[in-house]
Amino acid sequence: MASGVAVHSDVVDLFEEMKIRHTTRWFTAVINDAKDTIVVEKKIPSSKDQDASTYEEFIGQLKPNEPRYAIYDLNYTLDDGGERSKLVFIAFIPDGAPIKQKMLYASSKADLKKKLNGIHVEIQATDFDEVDYETVHGKASGGGTK
Repeated sequence: MASGVAVHSDVVDLFEEMKIRHTTRWFTAVINDAKDTIVVEKKIPSSKDQDASTYEEFIGQLKPNEPRYAIYDLNYTLDDGGERSKLVFIAFIPDGAPIKQKMLYASSKADLKKKLNGIHVEIQATDFDEVDYETVHGKASGGGTK
């Protein structure tokens, strides 16, 4: 805990369930008001109809001046027809956030990632362009090859 911020067990439990059972499409996590624990903020269950529109709903939850951590279970089809699912870790720390918040989120990220064993792709974003669907899909799929 370099930042002194702990990771609540609910965050780890939700990630493990997501990794094994794929029952959650995505969740966001924040540092609580006491600034001592990372907690689940919101979660959305999985459904069969998962596409870019679901991702756009997820992006709609991010605020331009408030940092968040997020895990998104990205499903996609390769150019050759193979189906893939990858867990994407997003550290959304926007430029417009207060400096102390940005520092706290940045310094707590490594501890959170250590607890979440099985992340396939990491995105560190400071604005919405860095988390748009095409950018994340491209990074996760290696341009449609993996």
